[in-house]
Amino acid sequence: MGKVKEGDVVLVHYTGKLSDGQVFDSSLQREPLEVKLGEGNLIPGFEKGLLDMAPAEKKIIVIDKKEAYGEKQEELFQTVPKEHLPQEITPEVDMALVAANEDGSERQLRIAEVNENDIVVDANHPLAGHDLTFELELVAIK
Repeated sequence: MGKVKEGDVVLVHYTGKLSDGQVFDSSLQREPLEVKLGEGNLIPGFEKGLLDMAPAEKKIIVIDKKEAYGEKQEELFQTVPKEHLPQEITPEVDMALVAANEDGSERQLRIAEVNENDIVVDANHPLAGHDLTFELELVAIK
C-alpha cells in the first residue's frame, strides 16, 4: 500500500475547525474531496498534512494561519458610504456582499462595521487570521 506524494490524486474526507472548536466545513455528509496535489488547489498546510498518509489513515493536523489563509490585511478593509448600497439592503455586521470588479468579475465582501453614514467592508478571506484544525481521513490514492 503506497503513501501520498506530490502529484498524486487523492480522495480525502475532512472536517475543518476553528481554534474554539467551531466547524466551518466538512465533507462527511457528501463525497470526499478529490484533488491532485501540487497544483495549488489547497491551502499549503492542508496539502502538507496529506503527504505520507496511507489509505484509511486518519489524523488531526493544526495549520498555522500563515499556512492557511494568512493574516488579515488591513488594506482589504474599505469604508463605503451607505448611499452606494442598493436601497433594499439594510446593512448588518457580518452580512455578506458581492462587489463587481472593473473587469466584470465578482469578489466576496463582509460587512465589518456599520456606522451612521457608512459601512466598513472586509475583502479578506473569511478564514484569514485563523489557525485551523483539520481531521483528515485518506479514503484513496487514485
